[in-house]
Amino acid sequence: MARTLKTTFHSLFMIELLKGMRLTGRYLFSKKFTIQYPEQKTPLSPRFRGLHAQRRYPNGEERCIACKLCEAVCPALAITIDVAEREDGSRRTTRYDIDLFKCIFCGFCEEACPVDAIVETRHFEYHFEECGEQIMTKDKLLATGDRLEAQIAADRAADAPYR
Repeated sequence: MARTLKTTFHSLFMIELLKGMRLTGRYLFSKKFTIQYPEQKTPLSPRFRGLHAQRRYPNGEERCIACKLCEAVCPALAITIDVAEREDGSRRTTRYDIDLFKCIFCGFCEEACPVDAIVETRHFEYHFEECGEQIMTKDKLLATGDRLEAQIAADRAADAPYR
């Protein structure tokens, strides 16, 4: 009986609507936080996950050892890897593609990599103009890694205590 009376009271006086209006009113007159985007940038965490990149060793050789762990762990099936064996017996990728339209930027590929070859950078300002540009090929990934290596290394150094 008391529960029915309480439900009727809430329905009659629209208590839920009044709670929502109170919350709206609280934020309506508070000071707004606005940035002028292209000129001003918000600070990003060193752990922000943006555009993918592949890293190289200091001698210039790519780090990827073609273990395919990143492909196996990807929940969106966005990574495609083909492998070939070299003359010295080591395995390297002949094809390493990431479809950025499928990717959910979860960071699992980065965590699964045993040699820190694939990373997600803090770079988020990119766009595509042609069909098919969203596929990050091995060459694009290595070029991105070469271009952003200083930032990647600095982020890795800042994140070292958490690894």
